[in-house]
Amino acid sequence: MQLTMIRHLPTVWNKNQILQGRRDIPIAPITEEWRKGMNRNLSILRQQMPFDLVLASSLKRTQQTARLYGFEPEMDPLLDELDFGPFEGKPKEKLMETYGETWIENPKALLLGESILQLEERIVAFLQKYRSYKKVLIFGHGSWIRAMLSYAEHGHVNSMNKVFVQNNTCIILPEIDI
Repeated sequence: MQLTMIRHLPTVWNKNQILQGRRDIPIAPITEEWRKGMNRNLSILRQQMPFDLVLASSLKRTQQTARLYGFEPEMDPLLDELDFGPFEGKPKEKLMETYGETWIENPKALLLGESILQLEERIVAFLQKYRSYKKVLIFGHGSWIRAMLSYAEHGHVNSMNKVFVQNNTCIILPEIDI
């Protein structure tokens, strides 16, 4: 399976480094800079088309992004962002102050609103559910995409916080073995 993943367009909370998690925050007004990025991504997407399936999480920011790109996605909660529990609505630096090195080196040891192990289980469930598709386009979230990248490269999500995925980034995983 080939996965093409786009992290949703930014929200006001993204711009202010506030953790959203499962909070259903809409995207912020689109600037010219973001439109240019969308145009670059659309050029990439055209080269990858057709997609067998287009998916977004159950949170509106991914669905809004997909629609702005001209897609009508199917929704799947397996793609929902990590539940940050008590850190949702707080600056990301609070999470880093509390968990710092563990967040980077061993996030699977953490239990926030959900454990990182549960996020990994959602990644595996996603791969099993859609294994018969050849090309899937996902409009997703930062933690979920980073977890998928870590899983694809290492077979686990524990390296997910060693990579940064900016809003509106398009990433192609050419082949994921299931």
